[in-house]
Amino acid sequence: MANTESSGSTADTPPLRYRVSGMDCAKDAAQIERAAQSAGVAPDAVKVSAATHIMTLNAPEARLPEIEKAVETMGYGFDRIESDEDLQQSAAHQDPGYRRALWIVVILNVGYGVLEMIGGFIAGSQAVKADALDFIGDGAITFLGLLAIGWSLLWRARSALIQGIFLGLLGLGVFSTTIIRAFEPTTPDATLMGILGLIALVINVISVLPLLRYRKGDANMRAVWLFSRNDAIGNAAVVIAAGLVVWLGSAWPDLIVAFGIAGLFLHSSWAIIRDARADLKAVA
Repeated sequence: MANTESSGSTADTPPLRYRVSGMDCAKDAAQIERAAQSAGVAPDAVKVSAATHIMTLNAPEARLPEIEKAVETMGYGFDRIESDEDLQQSAAHQDPGYRRALWIVVILNVGYGVLEMIGGFIAGSQAVKADALDFIGDGAITFLGLLAIGWSLLWRARSALIQGIFLGLLGLGVFSTTIIRAFEPTTPDATLMGILGLIALVINVISVLPLLRYRKGDANMRAVWLFSRNDAIGNAAVVIAAGLVVWLGSAWPDLIVAFGIAGLFLHSSWAIIRDARADLKAVA
């Protein structure tokens, strides 16, 4: 009843838009949509873009406090966008320190990604190579995001489309090379695998530190966690795979983790491309 009521009362009202902080992937977008729906919003009245991190909402003004509270309790922060000019601006855009922090993240991710890739070849580990591509991909995407700060929604959607295609190519590359290795499995150097995985965890933590000062409140502190969560899971998976390689004396744990990371690439790619195309249609 609440859903129908909300949907019907906003038929002639322009949709509201929010800039979401704390999103990391399409799963987060779906979680935010479910939180809004739990406050009585119809499923077709809320859309969160995994590409541009913009929530579009059709709801009466009187319901907004309840909806905002429902989303905030999930740990995400979001600010209402009052105009197209506001859509292009943010405190981060106006603060050169934020750009410097992002440059640190880019350098750390790309730099360690290259080193880890070399280590992956030395160790003969597909999982380490996939994790290295994850670092390089994150660095490249952060670089694109750095360029896109302050851009219009149209150009941010175009940037996101490029990011999605890039992630998809990385995922296909990891998937295809891992399939080839599966036909001739060779046991990787588990010790080097474990060391590289642990260093990767440390690098992820160091990458987050420069951004801490730009996070305010509990919601944004969770945002820092969300940004690094998937990477940390991938790093931990490499360490666990190294232990299983030693225990089982088999290359399959290494290959399984590589397939898993490739799957994450492809899933994220699909979600970002889908949302970027939807955003492009909306602003065309």
